[in-house]
Amino acid sequence: MTAIIETQHLTHIYGAGMPDATVALEDVSFSVEAGDFVGIIGSTGSGKSTLISHFNGLLKPTSGKILVDGEDIWADPSQIRKFRFLVGMVMQYPEYQLFEETVYKDIAFGPKNMGLSEQEIDRRVHRAAEFCGLPADYLNRSPFELSGGQKRRVAIAGVLAMEPRILVLDEPAAGLDPEGRDTILSQIRQYHKDTGTTVLLVSHSMEDIARYANRVLVMDQRRVAMYDDVEKVFARAPELLELGLSVPQVTKIFLKLREMGLDIPTDVYTTPYAVKTVLKALEAKKEAAGC
Repeated sequence: MTAIIETQHLTHIYGAGMPDATVALEDVSFSVEAGDFVGIIGSTGSGKSTLISHFNGLLKPTSGKILVDGEDIWADPSQIRKFRFLVGMVMQYPEYQLFEETVYKDIAFGPKNMGLSEQEIDRRVHRAAEFCGLPADYLNRSPFELSGGQKRRVAIAGVLAMEPRILVLDEPAAGLDPEGRDTILSQIRQYHKDTGTTVLLVSHSMEDIARYANRVLVMDQRRVAMYDDVEKVFARAPELLELGLSVPQVTKIFLKLREMGLDIPTDVYTTPYAVKTVLKALEAKKEAAGC
């Protein structure tokens, strides 16, 4: 398959040429295929947020390239706006960017700037609100009357209403209670499933990455440390721990069982997979015993 987004030897230096210049990304190369759900993890300062800020041109590479659907987004700087509609970006605490009088107007802001007809804007607003679990009667309310979780949904709906081909989210559930967190992430997963949109999710929660992503990009010291299918990355749990990262709790349990001498795999990263693995091991033990 053709990569929908690709970085080629991407390097970014804050304050390049200045005495206090800081290298934030160094020679980063990887590609994402259309329809993938990629989890991006890494310790603080690893370059995650700087990386994703390049995908729709919020930052310009110091060197290297960003390609979206095969096109270098900075080949013609006058065309950068086009790529900002193709790549929807949800930054941390996006509800702080709400400013319109009504939920409807906030969600409609992006589509309106795309020059769409009123009919198409209305369709997109209602569709995005539905995806984000916002009842139709919320559309005429002020976004500032809503709870924190509801505001977050409005902000995300505003990005979805532009119907980007790539959706990039930086800790979209940060600061929410467990129920709100599960609601937001489940809606994003359902949106990905229903639309086939490519999703890149930055999260510090290994459980979330394990549950929702099919591929994982691990950043460490401004470079790509690992990039593979989710089960293959979490099978390298000891290496992740050495990088100062956590792993899903269920993976830690299986690592401990392995240390205790049990012959079990360590690429277990979700509870359903753990149950399946244990049942398989018990069945094998019964067969070996002649039961």
